[in-house]
Amino acid sequence: MNQTILQSKQNVVSEIQGKFTGSSSTVVAEYRGLSVAEITELRRTLRAEGVEMKVYKNTLAGKAADAAGFGDLKESLTGPNALAFGTDETTAARLMATFAKKHKALILKGGIVEGKVVDQKTINELSALPNRDGMLSMLLSVLNAPVSSFARAVNAVAEARANGAAAPAAEETAAEPATEA
Repeated sequence: MNQTILQSKQNVVSEIQGKFTGSSSTVVAEYRGLSVAEITELRRTLRAEGVEMKVYKNTLAGKAADAAGFGDLKESLTGPNALAFGTDETTAARLMATFAKKHKALILKGGIVEGKVVDQKTINELSALPNRDGMLSMLLSVLNAPVSSFARAVNAVAEARANGAAAPAAEETAAEPATEA
């Protein structure tokens, strides 16, 4: 084999290996049957959320998976595949799954999340989760709920006192006859 071709393939394997290890998540999806316009739409949607989608030869992706320690991913690398590399654990899966619901030709096969090879079922479960900002928002609302409840209770007591709800209780204690000892 020509030395320049061999070097070119080794560079591609190194590139893929770097993407496997450098991204928080990778989704493998078969795109057979999608039109060029649909693939372009998918790429734009992914790019807007910081997810990169690339198409590589399966043999080169398989070698990169082995080199990165994700040899089990090779089972998903059959047919025409696209690899989506996400900067967080859920975005790539969520966007690819949403697109696959509208375009049945896109088939999610598996991927890598948090350094582990996962199957299609796990990718679909991850797709149901909100993105990082959504999760932080949910966490903050859970942490804020007890403080908000306490603040509402304090305000209710303060309003009751201001409206004279505490006055009848004071009058009752004053109206009780004093007992002599």
